[in-house]
Amino acid sequence: MEMTSTITGLWKQHSGNPVENYERFFVPTIGTAWASALLETADLRAGERVLDIACGTGVVARRAAEQVGRTGSVAGLDLSPGMLEIARASTAEIDWHEGDAAALPLPDGAFDVVVSSLGMQFVEDKQSAFREMHRVLAPGGRVAIATGGGPTQPLFAVLEQALARHVSPEVAGFMRAVFSLYDPEQLRTLATDSGFDDIDVRTRVLTVTLPAPAEFLWQYVHSTPLVAAIAPLDDARLAALEHDVVAGWQSFVRGGELVFDGIAVLTTARRREG
Repeated sequence: MEMTSTITGLWKQHSGNPVENYERFFVPTIGTAWASALLETADLRAGERVLDIACGTGVVARRAAEQVGRTGSVAGLDLSPGMLEIARASTAEIDWHEGDAAALPLPDGAFDVVVSSLGMQFVEDKQSAFREMHRVLAPGGRVAIATGGGPTQPLFAVLEQALARHVSPEVAGFMRAVFSLYDPEQLRTLATDSGFDDIDVRTRVLTVTLPAPAEFLWQYVHSTPLVAAIAPLDDARLAALEHDVVAGWQSFVRGGELVFDGIAVLTTARRREG
């Protein structure tokens, strides 16, 4: 009884708006690590026009705006009105758009750089999204995309397996979707078939320090679509889920903190001149 009441307390502590939780919990940890790697790869310069696709609450776009300065411009696009509401509240200097990456509501050749961090894997029609990125780039423009290495990285494979046991295999499939765009050949083919040149796909290990296992579990669940599937579980099933995940994550704990050595896949390409 004591264990289930503790679980319930942690669950309730992190309840609330999933989009607000995403900005509060996910962005400062994994989101920022991937954003930093992406922007380092993109090598933005003052005065450039940048589009951030699948911008979420705007972590990449905000940092891009600092890098291109007053002479540059940044636009962000996302499908989620909730994500964009938080993004718009964070700054008025960025041009925010609601829309689909596979059908960008933006003109041809309007940007010097297109970036996307941890979102392209969720786009259903990836080929159309790559073609749209090519279309909105000016001649000579470049694209930089950051996704998660796969298949499901070990830390999250533990969560995937526990979700399959205690919720359903269908819900566990969310973790596979998170790490679904990692294959260099697939990424090169998408870029090549969309008309890009100078295609490069490389990986980089990003070490991210996270909260203690139980804390991070419920922060992550409440920051993602998983919350809708897990919310109906009773206390006993919540406790069983937490028990399995926390036990499986012990090998990733260092000094009481959960450490994620994540693999980032960084794809760059260029639209040819003329």
